[in-house]
Amino acid sequence: MDVSEPRVTTPWHAREMDMEAGMTWIDGDLLGFDLETTGVDRFSDRPVSFALVRVAGGAVRDCLAGLVDPGMAIPVGATAVHGISTERARAEGQPLDRAVTVMVDELVKASNSGIPVVGMKLDFDLTILDIQCRRVDGRGLATRGFSGAVIDALVLDRHVDRYRRGRRRLGDLCSHYGVSIDHAHDARADAEASVLVVTEIIRRHPELALMELEDLHRSEIQWHREWAESFDQWRREHGQDPLDPGEFEWPVPGGLNVSVT
Repeated sequence: MDVSEPRVTTPWHAREMDMEAGMTWIDGDLLGFDLETTGVDRFSDRPVSFALVRVAGGAVRDCLAGLVDPGMAIPVGATAVHGISTERARAEGQPLDRAVTVMVDELVKASNSGIPVVGMKLDFDLTILDIQCRRVDGRGLATRGFSGAVIDALVLDRHVDRYRRGRRRLGDLCSHYGVSIDHAHDARADAEASVLVVTEIIRRHPELALMELEDLHRSEIQWHREWAESFDQWRREHGQDPLDPGEFEWPVPGGLNVSVT
């Protein structure tokens, strides 16, 4: 699919779970979400591309993806990571406000249908999107109707394997969980890989699949806060700056009133 020309796919309907067959939420529709951005500050940077990938039964069913003109110059360092230059974004990308509306509309559809949004370090992507929503009309994701659930590969991995050494970037998790990823730092590839990582985490820790999505989302809020508190303490003990208060909140500052139908 040409990511420079987004398309609207068939609406995603609520999952039909056959509980007698032993199916859980991981067997139903999942919405992988990823952004490539102008930088690594979730409070000030902007998207330059996005992907929303619907996965069901381990297979990709639909993808909505596109380039975005962020309305600002893309730093050379960011371009070196994802390959999207200022010139290309301006020539091929859709206006930022339009892209924000497209993304939020799909997230709200998923939320209303009980489809969890799955990704890697989604507090980064969702906070960027939430801030851009507020910039457009003062309304954040929650006010626009998005309530989750959100399933974050990084939060789950830190919880189930807390003391494992080494980095935990998406490529690291793919290597650890045996997931192949081609074209890393491409929004669609990263979204798909994140779903596969979460699927493998659930396979190894099936007790997570037995949790109600709402309960799992709320648990992730606590697991993330516990990690942040521990990391903040470590930074202070080693003479580093404390974490920004916003880093303790997941998946967006102020949280989400999660309500899964």
